Amino acid sequence: MRRSSSPLLPSLAIALNALIWGLSWWPLHQLQARGLHPLWATVLMYCVPVLAMLAWRRWPLQWLRTRADLWWLMLAAGLTNTCFNWAVTIGDVIRVVILFYLMPVWAVLLAWWWLGEKPTLMAALRVVVALAGVSLVMQPEGADWTQWRFPLPSSLADVLAVLGGLFFAATNVLLNRTADTPPESRVYAMFIGGVVLGTATAAGALSAGLLGVTPIPPLAFGWAALVVVFSLGFIVSNVALQYGSARLSAHTMSLIMLLEVLFAAVSAAALGTAQLNMQVLVGGTLVMSAALMAAISSH
Repeated sequence: MRRSSSPLLPSLAIALNALIWGLSWWPLHQLQARGLHPLWATVLMYCVPVLAMLAWRRWPLQWLRTRADLWWLMLAAGLTNTCFNWAVTIGDVIRVVILFYLMPVWAVLLAWWWLGEKPTLMAALRVVVALAGVSLVMQPEGADWTQWRFPLPSSLADVLAVLGGLFFAATNVLLNRTADTPPESRVYAMFIGGVVLGTATAAGALSAGLLGVTPIPPLAFGWAALVVVFSLGFIVSNVALQYGSARLSAHTMSLIMLLEVLFAAVSAAALGTAQLNMQVLVGGTLVMSAALMAAISSH
């Protein structure tokens, strides 16, 4: 891995990636207000870079024929974006992002299962801290400790956020397993996964009349232009991620990427689409502490 003589530009690139994803809930809300369901928005958002990549070079697709784990990467990455984009559109943005960042828990379990990496004492401690934070976030608002219950998801948004974090952790583990393949093949797998899984989920729910999924509305400049801008922002974020990740340690990159939570929380609270009470603040702090512990221990 090539390191930059100065970490400033790579760090700013990773921060830009975190900013774009931390604010991604806003265009999704705007598209939903214009009649475009977040599942279809996810599909269209990924179509632009996929078509651009296919026009540029196709040889990385050959790796999909020989590496089954790239298909698993496609599945995990596609489900990550499908779940997260849907969750931040229908749920409290801050709550969704906190539940999504249960990644340290899933990463420990998946690395143990798939990579044979037995949890250390510090890994077990991170799991306990993260679960304690989620328990606080999922308690009924305003309830005292005598009214607390087992922390089960209470809405579709909660379920999607937790699943999104699980699939994101699986994506990271699978990226580790496929590190011997060309980067282009992994990018293809992840982008195509967004299109395929988003389309399958949206079409399946629509045909079954489930979960409030609606057809794609008639083409209109307002929502089409926003999709294109969102896609371009997504491409910029991924270019920034590729640039920064090639020049920074995984430890530094993981710490900077936690800014996504801050950007999402501040923007959502400022625009009145999320509630930041003491219970959520303390629970979120515990979850983020577990993520910080994971990032520092990877150094």
